[in-house]
Amino acid sequence: MNINDYLVKKDEKIKLSHYPASVNGKYNEKELKEKLIPESVKKLKELHMKLHAQEEKGIIVVLQAMDAAGKDEAITYIFSNLTAQGLKVTSFKKPSETELAHDYLWRFQEGMPARGQIGILNRSYYEEVIAPRVHDLLGGTPLPDELIDEDIWNVRYRQINDYERYMVENGFPVVKFFFNMSFDEQRSRLLERMKNPEKNWEFSFNDVKERQHWNGYQEIFEDILNNTSTEYAPWYALPADDEWYSRYIVSEVMVNALQQLNPQYPEIKGEEKEKLEKAIHQLENE
Repeated sequence: MNINDYLVKKDEKIKLSHYPASVNGKYNEKELKEKLIPESVKKLKELHMKLHAQEEKGIIVVLQAMDAAGKDEAITYIFSNLTAQGLKVTSFKKPSETELAHDYLWRFQEGMPARGQIGILNRSYYEEVIAPRVHDLLGGTPLPDELIDEDIWNVRYRQINDYERYMVENGFPVVKFFFNMSFDEQRSRLLERMKNPEKNWEFSFNDVKERQHWNGYQEIFEDILNNTSTEYAPWYALPADDEWYSRYIVSEVMVNALQQLNPQYPEIKGEEKEKLEKAIHQLENE
């Protein structure tokens, strides 16, 4: 697989409609489930264990999508295979009154990983340039009136880019996945959740309500990709109608990100090595 096929290139103005929601025929589901994904996850686990042991760098993973596009499933089938101590998953919803009283990035600090961790943001600070825009919510927040103008979204894009650069320069690379799902596929998945008693718990009436704003969301996602896919914090647009293939792309992109970091197990030297040898000798002679 060439992961660059799904990379949103910096400064290349894209149309979201040019990124297919499905690439049927690449691989069959059986091959993905039984061979390709397990092999990729095995590499990911080995690299992640070294990252966790070394405790020098962390990785921030951003997942953004419309409802039912597959974010939770990617976490379940890919990231949940990693060692729990080196994994942090945080979901963000509508901000609370306390959160609204702070700057809009404040509440997202909770989801930032420590060194040696992969921190997954199931929705993220990008919500602050999506929901308020779709539903015209800024007027109902404590934000000063003079800050609410036609340029506010471009200002926030710049601030988010600066924030991601700050994280990268402090040893926390950022990888971002947009699950590009089609209108028809979302309808099919929502109906399955509604009709299948075992999946009713996954359904929210708000999902249907938000679907009425589909075109607005698509325009904003396209704008986000065009303004915030950078060399240091790139977006990958996934063909999310193909669930298993999308998971495979996520796994391969993560393997590539970790390979670039090249984490290594810490080497014990000097006095610590002498202590270790003494401890080994003590236990062996009990």
